[in-house]
Amino acid sequence: MATPRADISVTSLAFESDEVIPTEYTADGRNVSPPLKWESVPAGARSLALVCEDPDAPKGLFVHWVAYNLPADARELTEGVSAKEETLPDGTTQGTNGFGKLGYGGPSPPPGKPHRYEFHLYALDRKIDLPAGATREQLRAAMKDHVLGEGELTGRYGRTGI
Repeated sequence: MATPRADISVTSLAFESDEVIPTEYTADGRNVSPPLKWESVPAGARSLALVCEDPDAPKGLFVHWVAYNLPADARELTEGVSAKEETLPDGTTQGTNGFGKLGYGGPSPPPGKPHRYEFHLYALDRKIDLPAGATREQLRAAMKDHVLGEGELTGRYGRTGI
């Protein structure tokens, strides 16, 4: 029987859960990552992983950010995490997003109904042995059977016309 996963509380000073992501964190603004905070990381966590994805994209799920090997004792990511660094000073490793680039790529949906952007944070019982630039699929495979807890923050963003 699987061990129940702990719930991690994920928040942002930039937007509330299920509310609009401010333009500055999108492709229409500064295109920088929003500040994120979390608490209730389960004991025994050795690292954290973050995936931001848009499940409403026209061609199916679209990945906006992949990051792994965040320190287990970290409790936030500040605004504007560098998208130029494969590995951040604290050891966080960045993967490749759906734009084919490293780091965060902000929301840029087609005009119409707002899309959901889900920031998933995972507490893992080990560090991930993947090189920088790994994809969401590679990260998910490496995380299999190693997730101790998870949390999610969802924001929304839409364009009425371009």
